Formats: sequence, structure tokens, C-alpha cells
Amino acid sequence: MKVATAAYPLDWFSDWAGYEDKMRLWVAEAAGQGADLLLFPEFGAMELASLAGPEDAADLHGSVRAVSQRLAASNALLSALAQEFGVYILGGSAPVEEGGKVMNRAPFFAPSGGMDYQDKQILTRFERDDWGLVGAAPLKVFDTTLGRIGVLICYDSEFPLLGRALIEAGVEVILVPSCTEALEGYWRVRIGAMARALEGQCVTVMASLVGARPEIYAVEENTGMGGVFGPPDMGFPATGVMAEGTLGQPGWSYAEIDLDQIRAVRADGHVLNKTHWDEQCVRSEKPVSILL
Repeated sequence: MKVATAAYPLDWFSDWAGYEDKMRLWVAEAAGQGADLLLFPEFGAMELASLAGPEDAADLHGSVRAVSQRLAASNALLSALAQEFGVYILGGSAPVEEGGKVMNRAPFFAPSGGMDYQDKQILTRFERDDWGLVGAAPLKVFDTTLGRIGVLICYDSEFPLLGRALIEAGVEVILVPSCTEALEGYWRVRIGAMARALEGQCVTVMASLVGARPEIYAVEENTGMGGVFGPPDMGFPATGVMAEGTLGQPGWSYAEIDLDQIRAVRADGHVLNKTHWDEQCVRSEKPVSILL
């Protein structure tokens, strides 16, 4: 498969047509480059808050309400684009109000018209303390014509047992949509994504919000770039970096993913991290204390 991962700038829209035009342009560009799977970043849908006006967009509760109210229309648009261009799309995530709770949810669209979503599992301090979001189970495995795909939203990628659960379920490609304010946040997620690729002997695909959007609550400053990472082993780059963009520069980054390469390195790589994972369990009991 060929993947396209976005370094995505948020815009301010005066009407729905502006948002629709932007989505079509981004999808058309990636599809025109032969991409089969498109990844937008965490909170990429927050720009929908602009349609409610500056007062709501800048407000904690007003922004959540404004975005949540427009998700049905946004999902319909992305589903139609996935079908029209014959691609899979992981849309930008958004805070979704449901049953009195607010989750961070990323929608996933298939060219067949199928649609589902992945909710974020573990929330950051800001999401918990300021925004009042909650984590929502379960992790999901998406069986697609491209292979078995999982999603770890931003902070989730920093927790190895979440990645391991996906690997044990047969996932070979993990999507990591992210939103990070500062450079250290970007690198936390990137290091997590690269670590999951190493230990699971899989490919991780990371997308980022980029640029400033001070008018919209929670996404005022954004730092990052797109990236695709594999295990630094036979058949993959020595650095593990299969593709990356330029920090802060909007646009798509592309990479070809060969599932046979993933299967080969898992079966007979220079190291066998995936196979040897369980050996650490018997060695991770309480360490013996030695007085020197």
C-alpha cells in the first residue's frame, strides 16, 4: 500500500463550502499521488468550530459543542470522498459528546462506504483536567483490503501494552494521529511511534497538526510533521525512518508499505522483538536488591 500522512494546518471558515473545498483538495492531492490510505491528525476536525463563530470557537464548552454538532456532516463528506477517490481515510479526530461524556474520536472511512471509529484510550493531563474528556474502550482492529490496521491516538502511542495488544491481534500497520503544542510533545509521540514499530516489528504512520490557530480553543499552537516508521532491520532503513516531512511545513508525506517486508522481518529479522516479547515477563518481576 501507499500511505499519505498529513502535516495539517487548521483554517478558519466562513461557510461550509470552504471546509468542503479544503477536504476535497487534500484528498484529491493524496489520491492523485497514488495513495491508498490517508491519515489526518488528532483534533484535525477542530477547525469546524470556526463555523460557529469566534465566541464559541474560543470557548472550552462552545468549541466542543460546535464541532460535535457538525461531525455528522463532516463524516458524510469524508465517507463520500473515500468512495469517490477509492481510498481509506482516517479523519481528523474530534471531541464527541455521547451519553453525557466527551471522547476524543477518530473516524475511519473505507472506499466501500464502510465507516467506524477509534476512541482515544488514555487522556493527557490537559484533556482530563481542562477539557473533561474521558478515555473510551475498546481498542479496535480494522480488517481492510490493505491489511489489518490499528490506531493509537497521540498519547496512546506512548504506552507499549496498547501497541502490543494490537500486534497480538494481527495488526501490521498502526496509525498515530497526533496533536502536539510544543517540540517536546512532538518528540514524545514520535519516539513512542518509533518504539512501537521496533518492538512490534511493524510500520507506524504519524500525522501532526501544524501552525497557529489562536482563535480556536485547545489548538492554538501546533508543532509537528508527518512521518512513517519501521523497524531498523533488514528491508527497512537503518534509521527506521521510511518517510518524514519538514517540521511545521504543511503537506503530505508518502511511503510505500510492503506487508511482505513486515512478515519477513518478523520471521527472520536480525532481531526478533515481536517473538521474544514474552521473555521479558519472567524477567520483570521485582528486581533483586544488591548492596554495594
